[in-house]
Amino acid sequence: MNDVPDAYADQTTDTSSAREHLLAAYTTLRLGGPAGTVTAVDHPDDAVSVVRETAAAGRRLLVLAGGSNVVIGDAGFDGEVLLLRNRGVEVVGEDPASVLVRAAAGESWDAFAEYAVSNGWSGVECLSGIPGSAGATPIQNVGAYGQEVAHTIEAVHAYDREAGAVRVMSPDECAFAYRSSVFKHNDRYLVLSVDFRLAKSADSAPIRYAELARSLGASAGDRVPLRLARDTVLKLRAGKGMVLDPEDRDTWSVGSFFTNPVVPAAFFAGLSGSAEMPHWPGADDTVKLPAAWLIENAGFPKGFAGDGVAISSKHTLALTNRGAGTTGALLDLARTIRDGVHARFGVELHPEPVLVDCAL
Repeated sequence: MNDVPDAYADQTTDTSSAREHLLAAYTTLRLGGPAGTVTAVDHPDDAVSVVRETAAAGRRLLVLAGGSNVVIGDAGFDGEVLLLRNRGVEVVGEDPASVLVRAAAGESWDAFAEYAVSNGWSGVECLSGIPGSAGATPIQNVGAYGQEVAHTIEAVHAYDREAGAVRVMSPDECAFAYRSSVFKHNDRYLVLSVDFRLAKSADSAPIRYAELARSLGASAGDRVPLRLARDTVLKLRAGKGMVLDPEDRDTWSVGSFFTNPVVPAAFFAGLSGSAEMPHWPGADDTVKLPAAWLIENAGFPKGFAGDGVAISSKHTLALTNRGAGTTGALLDLARTIRDGVHARFGVELHPEPVLVDCAL
């Protein structure tokens, strides 16, 4: 356990002496004010110890790993900041058709996706290029290009603060939903590692996402070589500024800032312009709407700027720090977009990242 953490260089910005006590050093937005105490751990037992000690002292706790899905206020976080740096991937079971792989919570998610593809295991190849850590993926039920981690997660190992013990939680106990789970906005659990059931296959899972299928020259339901699927997803994400690049300010973001809204089918039918609006059928007589389309058609194009912040020039859903931004300015921009979409369409947009000591 290290009292002074090293920078998590593969996921966040570097920590110069002028910034080492700012939480901006540990987020992909490069925003966030000063920390109280920062402790980095590289073993799950140490993480549990920090959680217990912090609770006993009555101090607030913020857990960070990749920092890719969090917006931290400019005033920072006056409490204990726990940086999860436990790494590692191991095979813990297999059968003729599949393999059960355990990823430590602090393991780079994209490194895990690459490892799976290199070993001929399918199920997460379309989630390539997503920044952050493996332990964060069940919290958000991370998904992209037709795959979600809920499709492959067999168990989540988490410390339960209420029970004071580590639990092995089944998918049902995780309560996975669209970009959500029992872990999101819930301080009860600390994710320590995640078990993924992956297919032994040189080919991808069936392609479900139309844009990816077009880029592959494939049809929905086709399978393609794993490496081709991963490389194509990485190319698509890079074209949208969704692969971290310290030289590209379009990637100084949390990825998609708003979730795609899900509305009752009857509400959608009454929407002005619904005939030309892209949409997808959802569960329980609902319709999912593309937040990016709503934003653009409410008058907020790519590059729309605020004070030191802007919508990405590559992707309408990404709100970016242009280098001199603040969390306050980013949230002002988000409010302007949210309110503009509501005024134009009557649809409420909700933030996808976790907001820490700030509000939209």
